[in-house]
Amino acid sequence: MKLLKLSLRNRIFISMILLVLGASILIAGVTVFQYKQESEDYHRERLERKEQAIRENIKFVLSGTTHLVNTENMAVILKERQKIYEISQVHEMQLNVYDLNGKLLIKSNESFFRDTTNIQIPKYILENLEASRNKRFLKKSEINGQKFQSSYTYITDSKFKPLAILYLPYLQDDELLQKDLNDFLMKMGEVYLFMLVLAILMSYFLSKYITKSLKIVSEKIIETRLDKRNQKIHIDNASEEIYTLVAAYNSMIDELEESAVKLATGEREQAWREMAKQVAHEIKNPLTPMRLSVQSFQLKFDPQDPTIHQKVEEYSNTLIHQIDTMSAIASAFSNFAKMPAQQNEILNVPKIVKLALDIFNEDYIIFTSEKEEILAKFDRTQLIRVVTNLVKNATQALQDIPDPRILVRVEEEGKMVCISVSDNGIGIDEENKDKVFEPKFTTKSSGMGLGLAMVKNLVETYKGSISFTSQKNKGTSFSVRFPKE
Repeated sequence: MKLLKLSLRNRIFISMILLVLGASILIAGVTVFQYKQESEDYHRERLERKEQAIRENIKFVLSGTTHLVNTENMAVILKERQKIYEISQVHEMQLNVYDLNGKLLIKSNESFFRDTTNIQIPKYILENLEASRNKRFLKKSEINGQKFQSSYTYITDSKFKPLAILYLPYLQDDELLQKDLNDFLMKMGEVYLFMLVLAILMSYFLSKYITKSLKIVSEKIIETRLDKRNQKIHIDNASEEIYTLVAAYNSMIDELEESAVKLATGEREQAWREMAKQVAHEIKNPLTPMRLSVQSFQLKFDPQDPTIHQKVEEYSNTLIHQIDTMSAIASAFSNFAKMPAQQNEILNVPKIVKLALDIFNEDYIIFTSEKEEILAKFDRTQLIRVVTNLVKNATQALQDIPDPRILVRVEEEGKMVCISVSDNGIGIDEENKDKVFEPKFTTKSSGMGLGLAMVKNLVETYKGSISFTSQKNKGTSFSVRFPKE
């Protein structure tokens, strides 16, 4: 399961290394197996050749003797002029001769093979020898870690009549062959070690080359966003499969852009519809009391009334108040709808923030800055709007708070500037935290809820961000961050 979680590049790399290791182990195993087979074949054929040669020697001795050739005279014939010892020395093998019942008749020097010589051939060997088609029985054994092949075959006369049984114990001496095998395995190990190093280098670069195109495609897919223009992929010298994948991705990008345009258009139209409804609703609120005031004034107007001037003044104040409300609604809508143009103006942020605070008369607003001069690119008017909106919201959250405090702080955070506005007001409810930056959302009895949405819009225009933390009945802290350049 862990191997399946590896990247394609690593899997190709590991697979090629395992392939080389597996091939080397397989070839080494086949070589050892082949060596054992060849060794067995070599010793078997060598024993057969020696056996055939010894039988031919014995036939030659039998043909030249003056004794009657039979089983009883076999020992005498072979001892004559020490023929059996001569044959043993010429062929460098011990040989024993038994009668047809398996009883020892004569043997050559037994000093080297004394542990393998018996005076009587076991009964099962005689039975197997008699039952075999070629009248030959081969017995394999191992004594003191040495392997032997013992051959039993018949000695016949010129008419192929069995006279005796020839026993040849053959020692399988593999020392020379084993040395050759070890030398071969050593050389093969050196070759495969070189091949392994070469395979590691080749698999590294080959896997890197194979997965290069896939990495480009995956990076582009990861960067794909619905809310921005996505770049198509252009890859040269790629395989047919990669070209198919790239073509599918580019086609998807075209469809995605079309869908994004349709979605953005629909969302924009829906947003403006909702905004128009909200504006209409907010404007109707002051229009109703204005209408009622005018109708009441029409019905009750009496030029002779001694308090007519007072009533006119009250009526005028009511209309002025409602007109101001409508003007505030129109201004809020205008400010939110207007997208600010970026200005490449280098500002001293602490100075501008302090200037924005001068319009507030509250003595509980405290301003601090870690440096007197922190320079950043921002539009002066828009920065003042950001600060005043945040401070205004903070002052509204401090109503009925016995010891109100607002702390406005400017500080550097690497390549960013941070403006924080903290208060000890009523805080924000948990269910409202996700809606704070939504247009139209407000917890106040008046206003359109566009202030924080406008601030977020302004800050993001300058590639910045806004965040907040809040605890119920303990206070809220808003932080605005934007790059210096």
